[in-house]
Amino acid sequence: MINIKENEDLNKLNHSCAHLMAQAVKHLYPEAKFWVGPVIEEGFYYDIDLGDNVITEEDLPRIEKEMKKLSKDGKRIVRHEISKEEALDMFKDDPYKVDLISRMDEDNTIISCYTQGDFTDLCRGPHVDTVKELKYFKLIKFSGAYWKGDAKNKMLQRIYGVCFRNEEDLNEYLNELEERKNRDHRKIGKELGIFMSDDLVGKGLPMYLPNGYIIWEELENYIKGKEKKLNYQHVLTPCVGNVELYKTSGHWDHYKENMFPAMKVDEEEFVLRPMNCPHHMMIYAGSLHSYKDLPIRIGEIAHDFRFEASGALKGIERGRHFCQNDAHLFVTPEQIKDEFKSVVDLIFDVYKDFNITNYRCVLSLRDPEDKEKYHPDDEMWNKAENELREVLNDLGIEYTEEIGEAAFYGPKLDVNVKPAVGPEITLSTCQLDFCLPAKFDLKYVDKDGSKKTPVVLHRAILGSLDRFMAYILEETKGVLPLWLSPVQVEIIPVNNEYHLEYANKLFDLLKENNFRVELDSRDEKMGYKIREAQTRKIPYTLVLGNNERDNNTVTYRKYGEEKTTTVTSEEFITMINNQRKEYK
Repeated sequence: MINIKENEDLNKLNHSCAHLMAQAVKHLYPEAKFWVGPVIEEGFYYDIDLGDNVITEEDLPRIEKEMKKLSKDGKRIVRHEISKEEALDMFKDDPYKVDLISRMDEDNTIISCYTQGDFTDLCRGPHVDTVKELKYFKLIKFSGAYWKGDAKNKMLQRIYGVCFRNEEDLNEYLNELEERKNRDHRKIGKELGIFMSDDLVGKGLPMYLPNGYIIWEELENYIKGKEKKLNYQHVLTPCVGNVELYKTSGHWDHYKENMFPAMKVDEEEFVLRPMNCPHHMMIYAGSLHSYKDLPIRIGEIAHDFRFEASGALKGIERGRHFCQNDAHLFVTPEQIKDEFKSVVDLIFDVYKDFNITNYRCVLSLRDPEDKEKYHPDDEMWNKAENELREVLNDLGIEYTEEIGEAAFYGPKLDVNVKPAVGPEITLSTCQLDFCLPAKFDLKYVDKDGSKKTPVVLHRAILGSLDRFMAYILEETKGVLPLWLSPVQVEIIPVNNEYHLEYANKLFDLLKENNFRVELDSRDEKMGYKIREAQTRKIPYTLVLGNNERDNNTVTYRKYGEEKTTTVTSEEFITMINNQRKEYK
């Protein structure tokens, strides 16, 4: 999918189409007033005050029809330049435009506006020459949006759309949107009983149902197993911390807007933790260390909380509570390269297991001009960035550099994965940190008896288990590998009177072999039960009748296949036991 905002021609086309939509809305809702209508990565939107009118699904085709009518008229789009005073007079009846104009710096500022037929709006431009060029567009969705993004302000109505140069590109995009709907982990999660949300619990606070928690546990056991082989030590730390802890780490100064408000208890202030590094720093500081002890690798599946904007929340992919596959590696300067290489090897080992091949590596650096976001120590930053760049080059890792994407305390390697649909997401990260160890005055005794400050590598392989689960659900459309499937085998007796006893025997046998198995003995037609098992995407469905009972066999059907296969129960267990060991 092309980034429309960054494509000069599509940017201009979508900017113009936003005005066409606004003109159509004005025709249908004469009292409508408009805030802003920017181009975004996948099209455009416009924030509109429609008074007492509320946009519904049925209104989008009406607006599109009016847009097509206006496009056929072929009016030219004409740019005008006016003074601030003229602009205030022109838009005196529109409080949103007056607010925009009033906040412009100079009284003699030249303001541009664009007119097409009976519609004029403020805009920097540029635009296409005529509305006749706007043929291949689609209004995608609508939502509410607070004026200026402030919940204290009035709720406006936001309409999203997209425009392309030809019908083929538009249809390709619409097909991708449909594919996204089918792959959306929120849809799959509901269908397969994986997680749920309820506003009474709180926005952005998903709850895992039994099926979902099985997947969650399997992922936890998988990654902890990998880490234990690499001598990680796993810990459990509290979900809250004293505000002073985060003042020491710097999170209170640099990350406070993303944290939940502090809670005062017994004259102390506590906050839900947004990340785990301060706790792990304190674990390291709790005992003396020699250079012989390093590297020390502290890992945790940790519950974290961040106050994400409600508009950014998306199922378990982005919530206000999530569980990080987090770890902090305390190393000597001489160990940085080897430990970083070990982290990178672990990342790509995991990606191999999950058949993740479409990714890119990004060296995320600070923006030297941003004095608020980043810890103010040029020498530290130059050292850390050069060190990480050198390590990546030595390891032969291809990467791009992005300014302003570093953590506030240090540069990092981000591994961005391109899902089957939609924009890329960051799954794995490894951050190099000279800052926090110094802030917490961490030490180890070196060979010569002097006290040195360790370097810390912050790393997450799966990122958060929640986001990783969302990614896997969307990649597989919910068709999970056997080892991850909440229910691995469904047993269906043809007739309960004659076959249920054998079905129960097989059920117990599979249970003894630690398979997740269900027995469907409901008084329903067999065809219905089989279809339901397919709908639930259960890997294996066993149908047991006279032949199976009399010969101690099973007839199985694999998900997504029409054919059935009959084998002995022992052969079946051996087969799926071997398959269970395969991650892909």
